[in-house]
Amino acid sequence: MQVRINGKPEEVWGATVSEILKAKNIDPHMVAVELNDQMVDRAHLDHATVKEGDRLEFLFYMGGGR
Repeated sequence: MQVRINGKPEEVWGATVSEILKAKNIDPHMVAVELNDQMVDRAHLDHATVKEGDRLEFLFYMGGGR
């Protein structure tokens, strides 16, 4: 199915946010997820369904700085 991830169109396989993260080898503990402009609680990643045309934003946690 076609979705937008971080503003770019992508073809993905998976019906839930959790399945898409797994397919992209992204650790769910290292990312915050928005689905159609709504934050998805980490406890609900397995149940948040993704449909054709949806928009996902993956916000990665980074360490460092001063």
